[in-house]
Amino acid sequence: MKTQVGIIGGGPSGLCLARLLSQRGITSVILERQTREYVEARIRAGILEQGMADLMRQAGVGQRMDREGLLHDGIVLAFDGRTERIDMAALTGGKQVMVYGQTELTKDLYDAVLQDANITVVFEAGQVQPAGFLEGSPSLTFDKDGRRETIECDFIAGCDGYHGASRAAVPRDMITEYERAYPFGWLGLLSDTPPVHEELIYANHERGFALCSMRSPTRSRYYLQVGLDEKVEDWSDARFWDELRRRLPDRFAQALETGASIEKSIAPLRSFVAEPLRFGHMFLVGDAGHIVPPTGAKGLNLAASDMFYLSTALIAHYTEGRDDLLDRYSETALRRVWAAVRFSWWFTSVSHKFSSDPIEHRIQLAELDYLVSSVAGQTSLAENYVGLPFDADFRQAAGTAAP
Repeated sequence: MKTQVGIIGGGPSGLCLARLLSQRGITSVILERQTREYVEARIRAGILEQGMADLMRQAGVGQRMDREGLLHDGIVLAFDGRTERIDMAALTGGKQVMVYGQTELTKDLYDAVLQDANITVVFEAGQVQPAGFLEGSPSLTFDKDGRRETIECDFIAGCDGYHGASRAAVPRDMITEYERAYPFGWLGLLSDTPPVHEELIYANHERGFALCSMRSPTRSRYYLQVGLDEKVEDWSDARFWDELRRRLPDRFAQALETGASIEKSIAPLRSFVAEPLRFGHMFLVGDAGHIVPPTGAKGLNLAASDMFYLSTALIAHYTEGRDDLLDRYSETALRRVWAAVRFSWWFTSVSHKFSSDPIEHRIQLAELDYLVSSVAGQTSLAENYVGLPFDADFRQAAGTAAP
């Protein structure tokens, strides 16, 4: 089997990248380790920056997102018994974020990708192994239905996440990895209950951080900061709701509607960056190359900027014969990655409980008080939250007004 771009990973980044390439007639094969049903059932993020939403539209799969997605102009910070709204739209010249669950986004992408003649998807592809990418003759071998098969391609895009085969195939002396593990995780609960508020609430509390989010007007997603030694099975729905009420301001605690959980899980928090993101003819995209704490809602949105840069560079290669953008992919993508790592670290540090030392909490409250009293502080938060602009040279090459 031959194709132009071999893509490892059939999550949103791999699917959207394939569609962006297909719009310009570039063929790809996607290797996905799981079934479609498994991938679509994974509970993931739900906040899209304008850049990600624009890429979905560009890929021709934004219709349902635009009908059902919830546009948000601001967020609420709760601390020290106070609630303060950050008006992101007013502070950033009208920019917004969209709440649209990654599960729904993935379904939309598969509906389009599986009908696209330029894209082949191989589900349940096991033991994927990239090869030849350093020598200029890349290939992907994998197990399927008891046979070992090979795909020859021009380039490989590793969209296969933190534990995937793409980064693991890179010689250790060619890659530098930076990592910070946080001493806590997020316990998340999904329920078919109306959101407690129309906008997201980020709560700093002496008992720990809490986040009130949503997926739709009738489905809510809530999070509690918990220790890494906690077990999901020890958290009944009643215990979760009681603890959430304790960490919210009274007016939200009293308005909270509870119900049976659809899903509960604990995710550890960490920051991780691999450098570079290009190895010959293989490129790392999204979680394969970087992870950020979910506090700033940057995981999928960083994958979006990677997709934009890589698709633009590959299109320039195939349609214009120019490789300067491919040569700049890693440097350009990493600049935005590190900016998001910084923001996510900062937002986590000011909102979570790191120790029982009371001075730490008082310093956090002082910083939040300064933040909400300063236009400059609010603007910095708003600009980073809605998403920093994509690189101007790549925007010009793509002929797009992407942010």
